[in-house]
Amino acid sequence: MTKNSIKLMLMASTILGAASAAHAEDVTLTIESWRNDDLSIWQEKIIPAFEAENPGIKVKFTPSAPAEYNAVLNSKLDAGSAGDLITCRPFDTSLALYDKGHLASLADLSGMNNFSDVAKSAWITDDGKNPFCVPMASVIHGFIYNVEALEDAGVAVPATEAEFFAALDAIKAKGNYIPMAMGTADQWEAATMGYNNIGPNYWKGEEGRNALIAGTQKLTDDAWVEPYRQLAKWKDYLGDGFEAQSYPDSQNLFTLGRAAIYPAGSWEITGFNANADFKMGAFIPPVQNASDECHISDHTDIAIGMNANSKNAEAAKTFLNWVATAEFAEIYANSLPGFFPLSTAPVELEDPLAQEFISWRSKCKSTIRSTYQILSRGTPSLENETWNASANVIKGTEAPEAAGKRLQDGLASWYAPQK
Repeated sequence: MTKNSIKLMLMASTILGAASAAHAEDVTLTIESWRNDDLSIWQEKIIPAFEAENPGIKVKFTPSAPAEYNAVLNSKLDAGSAGDLITCRPFDTSLALYDKGHLASLADLSGMNNFSDVAKSAWITDDGKNPFCVPMASVIHGFIYNVEALEDAGVAVPATEAEFFAALDAIKAKGNYIPMAMGTADQWEAATMGYNNIGPNYWKGEEGRNALIAGTQKLTDDAWVEPYRQLAKWKDYLGDGFEAQSYPDSQNLFTLGRAAIYPAGSWEITGFNANADFKMGAFIPPVQNASDECHISDHTDIAIGMNANSKNAEAAKTFLNWVATAEFAEIYANSLPGFFPLSTAPVELEDPLAQEFISWRSKCKSTIRSTYQILSRGTPSLENETWNASANVIKGTEAPEAAGKRLQDGLASWYAPQK
């Protein structure tokens, strides 16, 4: 063999070896998601930040239409064609995927140590042993207000129940604004931005929620009926025709400057910033007495898990651990104001309204919506019944005590700890 032949063989070997090494390092992860509205944020901010720190791992974000996501995802999982990473809706939808063996347990993922029990509650087995999605964001409930409207009525931001109704009375008496923008036509707002907004201060957040699951408290107890009594008072402040007012109607009333206060979820921030031309603030759901500890609904909204059949498990775990970092949390939260990080790491937010909402975590105890874990698995669904009851109570067609009894009877009909 000539020297040239040996040289050519060595060169070929080197080239092939380099190609093999490059191929071995080149892993592409695919993310399944229902959030197609944030595609550009993933493509322009999140993925480039991850790839810069993790050469050799490429990421593709491939969302489906929100309404089709569950069916599309289940079909792909059954066919073995789903992506490596699965964006997780909260509670039973994702738990069902874990129970079917589609989502891997993340009990040994180091990044899970960055989250509280409340943060993990939407994506963990009932026994609390196996988390299966890394929490990404929550939404916080409270009240958004038109600063000019409160100044016009000469009222301060309310902190207690009595101050809240005094402010509404003053706004109503001045007559320049509808005191509060909310309708009952779609029902869910009455429960989500009504009952589960103010309720945690009465049932003491996680204490009451867990007691309801355990069966040691009932929906006929005063802690669960009193929020309905408060909602019953809202009728006088919602403006004419609120019974036929839809969710978009309420949003428009507020952003057009016709209403002073909006019972809110923080997901409204981006839209309100775009559509309102007045200064806005936000306040915590009022407590009964100034000395009471406050509780906020800091509701788990979105997470991400690993396809149990992923061929790129180690790379997927690398990505999931990165999602658990403050770096990811800061990018995500500032790109989507009103969707708040769930990790324990402190995050600097740029949007002032978002800053106000997230500051409540240092003042109040966080909980999640009372009906979402375990209690809406049977028929009648406590979640759907709470929508109906909250709307009825506000309209005055059902008494608070009657609503509590109806919901308790429905829950007890199928949920053993409440029988």
